Amino acid sequence: MQDACPIALDPESWDIQATIARARAQGPVTQVTLPGGLSAWYVTDAAMLKEILSGSEVSKDPRQHWPAFRNGEIGKDFPLLHWVDTPSMFTTYGPDHHRLRKPMAAAFTAKRTAALEPRIQAIAHELVTNLDLMAVGDPVDIREHFAYPLPLRVINELMGVPETLATPLRKCVDGIFDITASEQAATANYEEMIGLLQDLVGYRWNDRGDDMTSTLITNYVDNPEEDFTVEELVGTLYLTINAGHETSVNLIDQATFLLLTNPDHRNDVLDGSLSWDAVIEETLRYKSPAVHVPLRYAVHDFALGGVAIKQGELILVSYAGAGRDPKVHGESANRFDPTRSNKDHLAFGWGAHRCVGAPLARMEARVALPALFERFPRMKLAVSPDELGIANGFIAQGHNRLPVLLR
Repeated sequence: MQDACPIALDPESWDIQATIARARAQGPVTQVTLPGGLSAWYVTDAAMLKEILSGSEVSKDPRQHWPAFRNGEIGKDFPLLHWVDTPSMFTTYGPDHHRLRKPMAAAFTAKRTAALEPRIQAIAHELVTNLDLMAVGDPVDIREHFAYPLPLRVINELMGVPETLATPLRKCVDGIFDITASEQAATANYEEMIGLLQDLVGYRWNDRGDDMTSTLITNYVDNPEEDFTVEELVGTLYLTINAGHETSVNLIDQATFLLLTNPDHRNDVLDGSLSWDAVIEETLRYKSPAVHVPLRYAVHDFALGGVAIKQGELILVSYAGAGRDPKVHGESANRFDPTRSNKDHLAFGWGAHRCVGAPLARMEARVALPALFERFPRMKLAVSPDELGIANGFIAQGHNRLPVLLR
């Protein structure tokens, strides 16, 4: 039975896990109201998420499978518009998705990812050295000075972004995740970012290197039969810099916070009785960096969790909900415990749209966290946890700031 008043997902003032718990109490699949007022089916059950994410009943292509979008009924004031309309493998289905994912997979090979580790180590060392030079006794925002710049520099180097574009692109990334922005601000930010990425393509077109943008350009030039357009190339870069940066920032941010607020686990990981991998996987489960990745659409009528979902209806999957599904993790689902044996999560998605950058995100955290905590083993929060504030509550979950005392 559906609730007479669907839960409203409010990106400005909400506790995501409290909202998920309310939704789960109504059933594994229930209706919610999205930012912008549209209704969607909300899926929090891990098994059902795996079922639909690995099947063909659900699409991410609004041009094929969302009638209101196809018919021009979705205006520019829809807060999630640019999460669903930018052409890339992120917003396609079936053969089109496979066509666009293929060059991305080539750019994120295991060899290329492994080759980045020494550079990630060097960036982490530089950042903690800079932290060490800061005044003793003054609070330092670890999110701003460590968790944020490390993945940003890595993704910029991976994509071949020149210095002249790095700073303006950072500003635009922040704006993309702010779905509370006005229509005018969101549109201006989106257009600026697309323009910057077009500039990146133009720059690398004439100056190829061993980077992702050059790889995509070469694929476009050398394989015209694959029908990979310049618009899709730019859309792929848009997806990469947004998804490939913010989630890693929040993974490092949340893992740092969780260790600072769980001193026994911090002591265990520092003395080697607990592995960093265990901390990272439990952070991904407990505080999934990606809360929701909108949107999906029913390809045809189907039933899920006792609910009849009609062709073309909207579906929002909750990765944060799956990580704390009590059917998987029992009564301890809402407790951070890196010693648990089952850390199953869907933080990087599942099925055809599983994140190609997952190994890179794990590597960044695996390098960053020990570099930070081994340099500053006495680090502690400079404010109480409830003063930190939550950033990017709808798409991703991190803190507005993470001020600490390093010594």
